[in-house]
Amino acid sequence: MLDKKLQAILVCPQTKGPLDYRASRDELWSKEAGLAYAVRDGIPILIPSDARVLTEEEMLELESP
Repeated sequence: MLDKKLQAILVCPQTKGPLDYRASRDELWSKEAGLAYAVRDGIPILIPSDARVLTEEEMLELESP
């Protein structure tokens, strides 16, 4: 689980754009970069080389309201 206050100030380290927290996967998703950053024990791992690439389905999920 990610702290709401922390979530509000985090941005993608690559694009400086917003991140969308996905509690079901415990990840922060960057639509602009197409990356998913893991959250481990409440700590976001915002290292682009450690992030995984979002699938096409996940990118579509980000586009739907």
